[in-house]
Amino acid sequence: MGCASCKNNDGSGTPAGCRSNGSCGTGGCNKLNVFDWLSNMELPSGRQSFGCVEVRFKNSRKAFYRNVNNIPLHVGDTVAVEASPGYDVGVVSIVGELTRLQMNKKNVNYDSSEIRKLYRKVTEKDLEKYSEARDLENDTMYKARKHALSLGLEMKISDVEYQGDKTKATFYYTADERVDFRELIKIMADDFKIRIEMRQIGARQEASRLGGVGSCGRELCCATWLTDFRSVSTSAARYQQLSLNPQKLAGQCGKLKCCLNYELDMYLEAIKDFPRSEVKLQTKKGTAFHLKTDIFKRTMWYIPEGDGINSPIPLSVDRVHQIIDMNKAGKKPDDLKDYMDIVVDEEPDYTNVVGQDSLTRFDDKHKKGRRKKRRKKPRNPQGAPTNKSAKGSNKGDKSGKGGKPKGQKPQAKKNTQGNNKPRQKNKR
Repeated sequence: MGCASCKNNDGSGTPAGCRSNGSCGTGGCNKLNVFDWLSNMELPSGRQSFGCVEVRFKNSRKAFYRNVNNIPLHVGDTVAVEASPGYDVGVVSIVGELTRLQMNKKNVNYDSSEIRKLYRKVTEKDLEKYSEARDLENDTMYKARKHALSLGLEMKISDVEYQGDKTKATFYYTADERVDFRELIKIMADDFKIRIEMRQIGARQEASRLGGVGSCGRELCCATWLTDFRSVSTSAARYQQLSLNPQKLAGQCGKLKCCLNYELDMYLEAIKDFPRSEVKLQTKKGTAFHLKTDIFKRTMWYIPEGDGINSPIPLSVDRVHQIIDMNKAGKKPDDLKDYMDIVVDEEPDYTNVVGQDSLTRFDDKHKKGRRKKRRKKPRNPQGAPTNKSAKGSNKGDKSGKGGKPKGQKPQAKKNTQGNNKPRQKNKR
């Protein structure tokens, strides 16, 4: 996942790869950002700013560094920090008092000797060297994979990260079993002429570093905001009434989806008063077995013995408890259908004035267009239409149309051909 303003378009958020210095706003470069809600608050008079800052490197790697030179820093500044050996290049992600809170949250001691130093803000020469190192990462990863295959090692090298001074490279790999890669390190050190560090990560950490899009259509949670990977079991899917389909329950990493734990506490709280699904209901007609449960509607479906799966009977949780108590007392109901709750569809309490609830309100199939019949205008003997003044000549008529009065029979049509004489009938 990358952004349009990144040079390498890989969304790594590194200063040399992103022209916008890691703050393009598209989400690809701002991976695992922290909102500084203390930025508008001023420190009390006479108190200095906190002496440590948090620096973000490629993908999701972050670390705390001590600002020994008291350099004025802001979020987004590109800095050079201490590494082993040499120096590394990263982007400042947190400054000020928020860094103190983050260190307390992650149990990092301020006086610890493991906190390394922040040297300076990067120069143009540092950025050029780091940009050259970034361009070598893909080719180095493909060559390392070829070396691993030639040695027959069962491992997958998923990512390579170069140090800022181009003197060291860290190879991230996943493997199911222990791998002896001593020979591989010798070959890669001779080939790449740098120091090699191998670091094993899990499948979820690999998905977090590479990124991707989940089945929900959004970016992976581990690649955007999730930092702690809690264990997920199949019981989380059972409590939520999900089918145990490994293709649907597995994420991009091949493990169970982390989002199965998001709503698990709510489901556990909701099903506390639900009876166990193994309990069978005894009736005079026979035994009824549990089929499924709808936690939101608080409804349980049971199948009477011998009726088949096509005729389940929905019962509320209270009704099921009532029948179970009757069975414990030695009583059996006549039929489960007598305990079904009748659902009455309530009409809306507002008046449907314009028919906004009907999807077919504009489809009037029975309405037909009516065309008005035009009345033919009388013509004079020459075939020309009559004058408009002739229409209203008879103003005294009740019809108001200037025509013949009502009740008067129309005269026979005259023959316009010849001497304007009426046509005579042929006599036999």
